[in-house]
Amino acid sequence: MDLKDLYQEIILDHGKNPRNLGKFENFNKDAKGHNPLCGDKVHVYLKVDENKKISDIKFEGHGCAISMASASIMTELMKDKDQKEVNELIEDFLKMIKDNPELKSNLISDDDKTKLMSLSGVKKYPMRVKCATLPWHTLISAMTNKPGEVNTERED
Repeated sequence: MDLKDLYQEIILDHGKNPRNLGKFENFNKDAKGHNPLCGDKVHVYLKVDENKKISDIKFEGHGCAISMASASIMTELMKDKDQKEVNELIEDFLKMIKDNPELKSNLISDDDKTKLMSLSGVKKYPMRVKCATLPWHTLISAMTNKPGEVNTERED
């Protein structure tokens, strides 16, 4: 199996069987995101402890396989990460999805890097970049308590 096939398999698996899908009780941070051009919607729920560490994370939403896979992979990677680690992973992912050929962070395993890299092909399709990054921008909004809905078509 070549890398392209592996990446497609990862996206399809996470798109059809998203991990951490749903809402949980006692979340203390959340945010909604919307991509009006594609119709993707995501709502991220977090339980952040006193040390600013994500003790639980889930999402609800619907949309294309890319946005659902991205949200699923993101929630798997962010659990048990503190604010600094979350920021580093988000920054690394957003740089990779736009122009960096690879991920730089040492916070995640090679297997997890492969999962994230499966989304790297969207950089060839600017409209799909918004699908892949929507959950990540929504996570930023939840972590920073930013009011209002994340919208891929609004400049903030």
